[in-house]
Amino acid sequence: MRHSLRFKITFVLVFCMAMMILLCWILDRGFLGDYYRHTKVSTLGSSYGEVKNLIAKEKIDQIIGFTDVQIERLNEIASGNNIDVYIIKDSLVAGSNTSKTARERMTYSRITYVFGINPGYQISDVELLYSDGEYDVFSQYDKRQDANYIDLYSVLDNGVEIFIRTNYESIQESARIASRFLAYVGGIVAVLGSIVIFFVSRNFTKPILELAEISKKMSQLDFDVKYKGRTKDEIGLLGNSMNELSERLEQTISELKSANNELQSDIQNKIQIDEMRKDFLSNVTHELKTPIALIQGYAEGLEDNINEDAQSRQFYCDVIIDEAQKMNKMVKKLLTLNQIEFGQNQVEMGRFDVVALIRSILQSVDILIKQKQVKVIFAETKPLYIWADEYMIEEVITNYVSNAINHVSGENIIEIKLVRRGELVRVAVYNTGERIPEEELDKVWIKFYKVDKARTREYGGSGIGLSIVRAIMASHNRECGVINHESGVEFWCELDASAKGAVGR
Repeated sequence: MRHSLRFKITFVLVFCMAMMILLCWILDRGFLGDYYRHTKVSTLGSSYGEVKNLIAKEKIDQIIGFTDVQIERLNEIASGNNIDVYIIKDSLVAGSNTSKTARERMTYSRITYVFGINPGYQISDVELLYSDGEYDVFSQYDKRQDANYIDLYSVLDNGVEIFIRTNYESIQESARIASRFLAYVGGIVAVLGSIVIFFVSRNFTKPILELAEISKKMSQLDFDVKYKGRTKDEIGLLGNSMNELSERLEQTISELKSANNELQSDIQNKIQIDEMRKDFLSNVTHELKTPIALIQGYAEGLEDNINEDAQSRQFYCDVIIDEAQKMNKMVKKLLTLNQIEFGQNQVEMGRFDVVALIRSILQSVDILIKQKQVKVIFAETKPLYIWADEYMIEEVITNYVSNAINHVSGENIIEIKLVRRGELVRVAVYNTGERIPEEELDKVWIKFYKVDKARTREYGGSGIGLSIVRAIMASHNRECGVINHESGVEFWCELDASAKGAVGR
């Protein structure tokens, strides 16, 4: 049977606490009484020293009686140590807490104590506890009083006898009370301690469970969750190490994605490189033929002064400049396409928010949208992160949006949607207007292919934009496509929403 770390910690601490309480109880039951008795023996010894000093100071052995001052001093010694003190000199007796009459009766009691000859006042069960040649300490049971006592008896060199007594019954009763009190306290401490241990163990295991959850998400290639604990103990150190590991793993995966895509691109490029060169030269020759012919024709007209008025000459110059700009734009796009297809433009994989990217593109073409009075619908507000080359994907979406602006008609609506499909995100750009003939849907991706050549030439299109889109998506090893709808056309592409999908390609 498996138990949690919290259970194990709680069990061990509660068990240790219970053992300590039990040990204290055993020591109390077995040794507390002996300890009390030993303490009383020591107290009697120190009290004897005080009484002996009093006798020497007051010169009791040289006087006939005991003064009230002497008796008061004895009372102070006795009350301070919870004992009874008696001093006997010949037939005179001085005792703490005794009247004059009682002092006179102490002589006979002394004889009974020393010799034990009084039949009516028997002392039995005497046990010698301590003896050092100067005084003896006894533990004895008084049958008449039905009580246990600890007594000290000593005879000084001057004949003065010292008798000090303490009640042993009070010691035993104190021990019993202390034992019961310890039992009650032990029970309360056990209950409260268990509760405290439970909460302490829970607080101790909480960051461990948090680290376990973080490691689980890291195994799923999710690096957004970080350990937020601020403690400087071993758990805090482990949490910081987990955060550093997460950052390094994310960086490594990005590098791995880039390396993987680069490898895939190299393999594809080596196979297609010869065909791409032939196709490129053929298309460039074909596309440049018309603008070059126009430029040449209008330039020759200017040279031959076919039109002498300034307005006509300006028209000829405008045509030449316009065709030259179109050629320049087409050449730039061809160079971009050529770099992508030949692997010269390496894919730099990274993680970014595609929603923010789309909103940035819409802002850059806002002036064109307003000129054509187009209604753009893009409802996404929350961030959606994908793995790709951000600059290349910006080129793809920009081409889709520009194409939609150039071909929108009817209701003049452009709608951009983001659809999550497992580990992929589909980016779809839809515009109302004329549909593409079904037989030409697959041809729109071909370089220099134009569905409506007249309209394409009107807005200066070269037929290369969608070819660039396909090349970029091929470099990412992802799909793109076009769909005809009842009232318009939709262009789409798929991107990785998780690191796992990108690494697996």
